[in-house]
Amino acid sequence: MHLPLLQDILVILGFSVVIVFLLQRIKLPSILGFLITGIIIGPYGLSLVNVVEQVEVISEIGVILLLFVIGMELSLKQLLSIKKTVFIGGALQVGLTVLVSASVYYLIGASVNEAVFIGFLFSLSSTAIVLKLLQERNEISSPHGRNALGILIFQDIIVVPMMLVTPIIAGQSSNITMSVVLLLVKTIIVIGITIISARYIVPRLMYAIVKTRSKELFLIATMAICFAIAFLTSLAGLSLALGAFLAGLIISESEYSHQATSIILPFRELFASFFFISIGMLLDLNFFVSNILVIMAILIVVFFLKSIITSLAVAVLKYPPRTVLLTGLSLFQIGEFAFILSKEGINFNILTEETNQYFLAVSILSMMLTPFVIIYADHITNFLLKSKPGYELNRQVLNENKTRGNNGYKLANHLIIIGYGINGSNLVRAAMYSNIPYLVIELNAKTVKNERQKGIPIFFGDATNFHILEAANVVKARAVVIAISDPTATKIITSNVRMISQSVYLLVRTRYVRDIDELIALGADDVIPEEFETSVEIFSRILHNFLVPVDDIDQFIESIRSDNYHLFKAKKKLPVTMKSTRIPDFKVTCVTINKDSGKIVGKSIKDSNIRVEFGINILAISRKDKMIYDIDSDEILLQGDLVFIHGKPQNVDKFHEAVG
Repeated sequence: MHLPLLQDILVILGFSVVIVFLLQRIKLPSILGFLITGIIIGPYGLSLVNVVEQVEVISEIGVILLLFVIGMELSLKQLLSIKKTVFIGGALQVGLTVLVSASVYYLIGASVNEAVFIGFLFSLSSTAIVLKLLQERNEISSPHGRNALGILIFQDIIVVPMMLVTPIIAGQSSNITMSVVLLLVKTIIVIGITIISARYIVPRLMYAIVKTRSKELFLIATMAICFAIAFLTSLAGLSLALGAFLAGLIISESEYSHQATSIILPFRELFASFFFISIGMLLDLNFFVSNILVIMAILIVVFFLKSIITSLAVAVLKYPPRTVLLTGLSLFQIGEFAFILSKEGINFNILTEETNQYFLAVSILSMMLTPFVIIYADHITNFLLKSKPGYELNRQVLNENKTRGNNGYKLANHLIIIGYGINGSNLVRAAMYSNIPYLVIELNAKTVKNERQKGIPIFFGDATNFHILEAANVVKARAVVIAISDPTATKIITSNVRMISQSVYLLVRTRYVRDIDELIALGADDVIPEEFETSVEIFSRILHNFLVPVDDIDQFIESIRSDNYHLFKAKKKLPVTMKSTRIPDFKVTCVTINKDSGKIVGKSIKDSNIRVEFGINILAISRKDKMIYDIDSDEILLQGDLVFIHGKPQNVDKFHEAVG
């Protein structure tokens, strides 16, 4: 029996493997490969796929799973931690983009409804591409990475209301007031069902399923919840995507969300790939070639418009110029949810076929350009900051710090801490305890405000800028510690500090060992990589547990660090030989005497015959916060004693069972 769909799936997967493999070799996102695959094999390319409608049905499943996983990954606690960026920055970015885009499109002759809908489409950026690129570049925890994440979260949320109001924009209802009221009622009912399900129904259901310990049942139940809620919202006149998002949100509030996400992710990746391929299939290559000048002009306008608006939204949150520009450059593209929304526009006749082709061409091109823009974002930002407007912006930041009472100019022989995260705040405590004069430079305006009220000498600024470093009086500082998460900014700051002062001791914290050589070349005196310092600490404790001599352990750690951790990467013999060539087959531990068996409690060590009975030796006893080190055979053991013993592992376990 011949199945046309099976043949088309084989074509899709075969081309995808080849194209994505080639893009991965040059470190470009898989999504670009899927788009290119769709363009090549689609009806406007080689026409290798015959059942486009069935592929689109599969892609719809991809959309459902995409929103389902986003709902599961959406933590309300995480939202609260970056709530200003999400709700203020995100609302400003979306609102201003819709307003400006709609105004421009209206002025060239479009109707108000169509102009507003086009504004909706242009306001959305690509969550999948941007976050993947930032993760690969280790910039997701950097200031611009967190800002991009916050704004993208808002866009992912706001796309649902956009879908809900699309029928109203399309004029599908003769009574708009009644439609809005009905929409609000439906939304309230859906939210109510979501809250009840998240708190009472789904956790109990998932608990009952988990107790069966059946992975198959857990998978089926998770998928059933997703599609059931999506189907119910569809019956209520709302979108399938909204139902999938709410289903994910419901499961996210349970303790089983992480397991559910790990199970669904492979399915999401598979079906989502069909979604991006189906988008590529929709692009008319003849139309693209015929209108390439207009398409490129629109692309340039979108690039500058979205970059500027996003930068303004971040600037309102009082981030420094560099972070503002990097965030703006990261979110210039039109994203995957705009494709989902555009289908709604086509269904309700808001978008014409010609307008949709322009939209598809600009969107796909913008997504393809994103990796290159993010890769060169630092160079673009540095170029802009060296211009006259950029210089003025940096000078304003410096003057603002002066007016807020920054005392950097008055300090000398002090410690400068760049970054007030976990490492920076711990270093501040240590400096306070040791009475070392210090000054903190931090990018988070809220953190600066809160900590300054506590008396911490901290000021707001981007340490990649010479003016900020000069304000901290680096030239008279004794030491500088760079403790930020942005690897690119870390390198710039390292270079700038060394250019200002050749004598200051410069300690840099980095995440990966591969950055050590470059940071030392830029001027760092010492580099602490979290990646391998954790390994060093773990293994040193293991060596202690195996009773390796302390001096051997110290020599081992010193060898690792002095070789810049290359020993962990190189396949060569360690230049350290442990004196303890044979690991002793005994265990040193402590056991609490809980049981009153009558054989041990209340009797002396000699009378209970512990050494013969259990084959262990008692080294010390802790009794009522008092340590007894001189142990003789007449010492009486009491209930509640904490005894320190050593012996073979099996003998220790035997004693523990007798008294534990």
